[in-house]
Amino acid sequence: MLEFYQQMAEALKQQPVVLATVARIKGSVPREVGAKMVIRADGSIIGTIGGGAGEAKVIRQARSVLETGEKQFVEIDLSGAPQRETQGVCGGMMQVWLERWQGETAWVLVNQIIERLKSGKSGTLVTPFEQDRSPHLHLPPPTEPPPSSPILHPSFLLEPLLSPPTLLIIGAGHVAVPLAHIAYQCGFRILVQDDRPEFANSQRFPEAAAILAQPISEALDSVPEMPELYAALVTRGYRHDLAALQLLVQREIKYIGMIGSEKRVKTVLHTLQQEMNLDAETQFIASPQTIHAPIGLDIGALTPEEIAVSICAELIKVRRGGTGLPLSSKPGQVEQSPVRERSL
Repeated sequence: MLEFYQQMAEALKQQPVVLATVARIKGSVPREVGAKMVIRADGSIIGTIGGGAGEAKVIRQARSVLETGEKQFVEIDLSGAPQRETQGVCGGMMQVWLERWQGETAWVLVNQIIERLKSGKSGTLVTPFEQDRSPHLHLPPPTEPPPSSPILHPSFLLEPLLSPPTLLIIGAGHVAVPLAHIAYQCGFRILVQDDRPEFANSQRFPEAAAILAQPISEALDSVPEMPELYAALVTRGYRHDLAALQLLVQREIKYIGMIGSEKRVKTVLHTLQQEMNLDAETQFIASPQTIHAPIGLDIGALTPEEIAVSICAELIKVRRGGTGLPLSSKPGQVEQSPVRERSL
């Protein structure tokens, strides 16, 4: 989300753009309510609302919105019904709200959004479905959390501004490099820790928001508490795993994953239990999460790149609440997230 709005801000420096927002959905569709795409005057885009003929229809309509400034809904029919002009066969329908953004007001709003996302402060973007009202930010008091997902009303859409999840990669070896790259592409903010500066540096990890080339105890002191913190231990040895886990299990962390064979994993967890004097039934102190070890989903990964894909798949599963099962395992019975069950 942060990168999307940063790219949108750059586009607004040059010319007006159209912001396409998925507002209503029904049935099986490629994107969720709140998914966004920016369309420039030349037809180039930032982001996606699902691709295919439906997205092409939105891009065509956006040119009209750029010229007239007339906001509008565009309906994308993905039902595949033979008697209708459809843009796909996913089985559902989408309504996309198109609105021209231009001038100082739009520039200020986009930069407000960027600053909120960077700071981790909560906020809600309000998008009215009316010609004479413009999008704006609702900034609640600190005690009022934003909604966890978009809320659709008949005349407006409420979207929470949520900071991207942070992935702390502990260990900067062979697996860490593709892991940082793939996780960044999946929307994670990347932190890399390793006490070896020749491994932990910006040349090897250009996507990282921070490089922590220091011992794990010092590194974790500089990482503030945050609700969406994930940790992946891909270190060079079990002693490094142990040192990290002794600190991590005392924090509220959404996910801890540790690479290694089953023997290494058992050795580390057994030693952790002994050194921290934990009861057999209480392996973790302040956090309810489990340690995902060995890390990743079982896809038969062998190379560092394949292992990174396996790890990222598990990260996405934890973040989004998936099952990890093949989508083809139950034909016609793929579960949908709550936001996709909202009617048109």
